[in-house]
Amino acid sequence: MKILFVGDVVGSPGREMITEYLPKLKSKYRPELTIVNGENAAGGRGITEKIYKQFLNDGANAVTLGNHSWDNKDVFEFIDAAKSIVRPGNFPKGTPGTGLTFVKSGGVEAAVISLQGRTFLPAIDCPFETAEELINQAKNKTNIIFVDFHAEATSEKQAMGWFLDGKVTAVIGTHTHVQTADNRILPNGTAYLTDVGMTGPYDGILGMERGAVIKRFLTSLPVRFEVPKDGRKQLSACLIDVDNKTGKARKIDTLLINDDHLFIAE
Repeated sequence: MKILFVGDVVGSPGREMITEYLPKLKSKYRPELTIVNGENAAGGRGITEKIYKQFLNDGANAVTLGNHSWDNKDVFEFIDAAKSIVRPGNFPKGTPGTGLTFVKSGGVEAAVISLQGRTFLPAIDCPFETAEELINQAKNKTNIIFVDFHAEATSEKQAMGWFLDGKVTAVIGTHTHVQTADNRILPNGTAYLTDVGMTGPYDGILGMERGAVIKRFLTSLPVRFEVPKDGRKQLSACLIDVDNKTGKARKIDTLLINDDHLFIAE
């Protein structure tokens, strides 16, 4: 099995990149499982049902979320019925939605898990304990288990990678929006990447209009962050090759599409 994971989609520029390039990436690499992180998809914060369905129409099999899961109130109206959407599983019990879903493709079933870190983020339930609980549930159906770890601190992401090495197929970080160069297969067969990167404005700062961000640093005053509607765009992703029988990863490559890294179709 091949797994294609596209990182944090930010606003309309990110959604446009998904619509344009996700079908091309699927045609080129033929992944059986395609996952998109969509927690910033609605104007940079949250997701709507329309956007969720568009991701599925563009070729995603599952959509993961993160700390902005609830920023667009529309989510409460559809998340419980949206079987392909996964919010962090370590939100407190009683939170709408689920932290685990299963996707079946070509006769092979895979589990998709979302978790959120606690360092420099709200102190919700322990992601490490929740990981073990969700993995035990997933193991009843499949050995192929993908984990989107939405966290701020590199140290916490690395800790999760090592904690889950050999227990899951992949631990891929999201949230910090800058693709890292540490893609590797850990000793016990888990693919690891600290951050898959962002899909959205190429010339902003973490997907936001850069003037406002710079003003914040210069003045320390509150400013309104907006997603730039015009300008160059990028897509960040990774591709994981998996042994279907063992669920272990054999290879992980990063993918980047922007004006400095052009997409080349085969």
